Amino acid sequence: MYDVVIVGAGPAGLSAALILGRCRRSVLVCDTGKPRNAASLALHGYLTRDGMDPREFLEIGRRELAPYESVELRPVGIVSAKCVEHKRFEVTLADGTCVVSRKLLLATGVVDNVPKIDGILELYGRSVFHCPYCDAWELRDQPIAIYGRGERGLGLSLELTVWSRDLILCTDGPGEIDAEGLSRLARNGIAVRDDRIASLHGRDGILERIAFADGSTLPRRAMFFTAGQTLRSELAIPLGCELNEKGTVDTGKYESTHLPGLYVAGDASRAVQWVIVAASEGAEAAFAINTALLKEDLL
Repeated sequence: MYDVVIVGAGPAGLSAALILGRCRRSVLVCDTGKPRNAASLALHGYLTRDGMDPREFLEIGRRELAPYESVELRPVGIVSAKCVEHKRFEVTLADGTCVVSRKLLLATGVVDNVPKIDGILELYGRSVFHCPYCDAWELRDQPIAIYGRGERGLGLSLELTVWSRDLILCTDGPGEIDAEGLSRLARNGIAVRDDRIASLHGRDGILERIAFADGSTLPRRAMFFTAGQTLRSELAIPLGCELNEKGTVDTGKYESTHLPGLYVAGDASRAVQWVIVAASEGAEAAFAINTALLKEDLL
């Protein structure tokens, strides 16, 4: 029996494994090697790591776990997990192995819903992004397009005024924004185009123009989109976790859930989805897990 099984070896999972390894806990970390920011060239906003290649960041994190012999990493997914008698978790791996743990930490992250536009995948991570805090500084004062509708499109457009005032919201059809929202966009100098988008065009990963179905084009240097996201793994749902309006798990203090022994950290929980926040949540969850294990073990 492991003390803890951690599902996901991103910033949250690796951070938790590091703390738990230092607490001499037996830990199994399972990961499929599909990070959310796989398309990104650099991570930002992480003190001492600003601009680092995300792949290098994860590799360093894995190497730092090597001295802790009680921590085991396996490149395998998780098929299912269930709580037995409120005392332990039975976890089935994709290779058919079944393991048992006293605590379970889900750090599987989310998958962004990339708009289905011809040419977007060639630009994603280079000049098409979803997070302005992560990538907008490099595009400050440049002509930027926003892809989105309704409150999401409105909110992201207004948010981007921090970095540029040359903004155009492209709703790719009816914008679903009320009169007050449209008025607010206009007051802040943000134009709206509801023409259907046919494709994106650029060179060497850099967006140059947006082509619309009517044949017109719009020169732009970058695009930020908001099209929602989904959990990378739905393991939390059969365990009884409820999702919030963002589609992530509602967690309490120290990333705890309604189910004793179950924790959810990183992008799969909370609202601020940054690498540095995910790492922090992983550490918090590890603290709570070790504290709970300690209370159970003391006479």
